[in-house]
Amino acid sequence: MNRLVLSARLEERGALRYTPAGLPALDLSLAHESEVSHEGQVRKVSMQVKSLVIGQLVATLDSLPLGSEAVFGGFLAPARNGRGLLFHITEWARP
Repeated sequence: MNRLVLSARLEERGALRYTPAGLPALDLSLAHESEVSHEGQVRKVSMQVKSLVIGQLVATLDSLPLGSEAVFGGFLAPARNGRGLLFHITEWARP
């Protein structure tokens, strides 16, 4: 199963663009910070996640103010350039 749910802050938003199929697309950068427990040790996690939203959610996330906190759901896929992973957002909710 390829499913990711991440609480994060909207850090950056690219310009609205369209896929070859004519669907609206928006590149986002999300920032996540948390503490997790692993093997009895607490670890602070801080990361930037390159993300993409395509279709109906574009209008909603395009109007979401930068710095907003939300819970994003979706899946991971290879980035367009073949380097690294890209979080494809398919749903979101306020925390």
